[in-house]
Amino acid sequence: MRRGNGFQNCALAIAQKSLRIALGTAIAATCALTCHAQQASADLADRSLTDLMNMQVTSVSKTAEPLSRTAAAIFVITQEDIRRSGATNIPDLLRMVPGMNVAQINSNTWAISARGLNGQFSNELLVLLDGRNVYTPTFGGVFWDVLDLPLEDIERIEVIRGPGGSVWGSNAVNGVVNIISKKAADTHGALLVGGAGNVDEGFVTTQYGGSLGDHTDFRVFTKYFNQNQFDNPAEGGGADGWHLFRGGFRIDSQLTERDSLSVEGDIYTGRDGDPALVLTSLFAPGPTAEDMQTDLSAGFLETTWRHTFSNRSDTKLQVSYDTYERDDTLGEGRTTFDLDFQHHIAWGERNDLVWGLGFRDSRSGSTGSLIISLNPANLTTQLYSGFVQDEIALAPNRFYVTIGTKLEHNYFTGFGLMPTMSASYLLSDDRMVWAAVSHALRTPASTDATERVNVGGFIPTAGLPVAFSVFGNRDFEDEALIAYELGYRTTISPRLSLDFAAFYNDYNDQQTTEPQPSFIETTPGPEHIVMPLTFENLMHGEEHGIEIAADWKVMPRWTIASAYDFARIHMDLNHASRDTDTVAETDGSDPHVQAQLRTHVELPRGFAWDASAQFVDRLVEQGVPSYTRVDTSLSWQWKERLSLSVVGQNLAQDRHWEFLDPQGNTRSTEIKRGAYGKLAWRF
Repeated sequence: MRRGNGFQNCALAIAQKSLRIALGTAIAATCALTCHAQQASADLADRSLTDLMNMQVTSVSKTAEPLSRTAAAIFVITQEDIRRSGATNIPDLLRMVPGMNVAQINSNTWAISARGLNGQFSNELLVLLDGRNVYTPTFGGVFWDVLDLPLEDIERIEVIRGPGGSVWGSNAVNGVVNIISKKAADTHGALLVGGAGNVDEGFVTTQYGGSLGDHTDFRVFTKYFNQNQFDNPAEGGGADGWHLFRGGFRIDSQLTERDSLSVEGDIYTGRDGDPALVLTSLFAPGPTAEDMQTDLSAGFLETTWRHTFSNRSDTKLQVSYDTYERDDTLGEGRTTFDLDFQHHIAWGERNDLVWGLGFRDSRSGSTGSLIISLNPANLTTQLYSGFVQDEIALAPNRFYVTIGTKLEHNYFTGFGLMPTMSASYLLSDDRMVWAAVSHALRTPASTDATERVNVGGFIPTAGLPVAFSVFGNRDFEDEALIAYELGYRTTISPRLSLDFAAFYNDYNDQQTTEPQPSFIETTPGPEHIVMPLTFENLMHGEEHGIEIAADWKVMPRWTIASAYDFARIHMDLNHASRDTDTVAETDGSDPHVQAQLRTHVELPRGFAWDASAQFVDRLVEQGVPSYTRVDTSLSWQWKERLSLSVVGQNLAQDRHWEFLDPQGNTRSTEIKRGAYGKLAWRF
């Protein structure tokens, strides 16, 4: 069901007004750039214009390339950004990225997407940790509660808004988040971090790094946190508090002048408060809320070998193994073996070529429950892939064209091709434009193809009982996107930079939920009628939007960063569809407008003040009102060894909603105001 013209005109007026405000802030009060993404740990004012445009990023082509040749909307969160943010988890760090919608559902659950289609499992956003894919093929998305490591060990987070399927493969449809950790050599010495507050009730990290001989560096760490529950006004406490204990290591060794080896891994255990929906009977009127506890445990091991043939050719082989168990209503465990090889070669004077091959074996087992189960309960899937990408210098140091594609074969739908073509043109040393057109695929998750979800039923006064159920569809196809993008980057002055991106997304074969003919079922008893729904690919649509980011160094000790994004999604059903809900849920899953302003001030005697304000537009279909999130922190640094900070979060409101899961996978709670104190000691 499409919204009426009155609402559209109102939303457009709000968007136009917000755009004027954001642009006024960005140009008159001075915005700054996604080139923040291009700032390493050094200050913007300390870099020349040429240095800024040549900042290296790796997520677009799987090899280092300067920003001036990067034909993608990319934002980089640096370690300095992390330190100043006051965030204690990765989801909160992603709030600073223009075009990213980060919405907290409850204390331990988030809905995070780039450029729309948000949900608890945003299945068109691919997330990587040091190149290891952490997207779960069961639900299609990321368990954000366990995507964690000491934030002090993150070198940077590169975020691509837009498709990345030509190098990263399926599910990199609307974006890619690539978390890159520091080398062991950069974390020598001991580190102790601890703190507590009313939401983050207690957290501590211990770490030690050093050398093993002349050519090997290492670090080991432990991390623990305990998060308080949020509130549910209808039921009092939200019962969604959680805790996690993690230990890990990294070893980097220079084997020869041409060979290096990295080995890293971690294990964790913890428990989520899980305010889940359960079904007491197949014929109950519907699910009921129950305060459950979900036990969490997992571990991974990853090895990366790099070999350099020359300054024009190198290879990388990455092998990883990870396993997890979640004792929730599905009761699932999964182990995954991943093998990835790539070869980079500068071919002639004008071609920069990257190609690679990959293999993944993933095995899952689940116990299921009355409300959700998978058939079969145990499933092994394989993924085979290969990609090639060539950057062609049509005019060296001026005009570059990139052509590439990835070919995959997955268990459910077979072969899929994801090509891309992009171009970047350097107008001068401090200005560039870029454009890209890409095709990306979202492949079925296990739940799309094999799940059964019972949603309730009734017992009539005469006749057989009736149950309503949703079934997966083994013939469910890939969801497809063709994306058209255009961007402009400039450093207006040594103190001011601007990044602009516009996009148009054409979606096809999107998921709908369709009614099917009823049938008689005898197990579980008694004999009953099942009224089934199943998934089909009967929705299509389009999305358009803009993203602006800018950084301004007002004076040597004062910086301002701002961002604005506007997007609209319009979905339509194919003629064969009888779905009545999915269009409205999809169109209303993201705010139309987001805007933010961040500032950092260096004060005398080692003190610093940081503050941020972020406006998020309402979610109309969910009934979630707009809100403004205000965070601030005051920190004191004593030399390089000791720092103390006091942080306030969500200060504008005592509590507020951010997202209501329309699928009913979990209950939402109100995000509440928080404050904590933190100490970090290096010795």
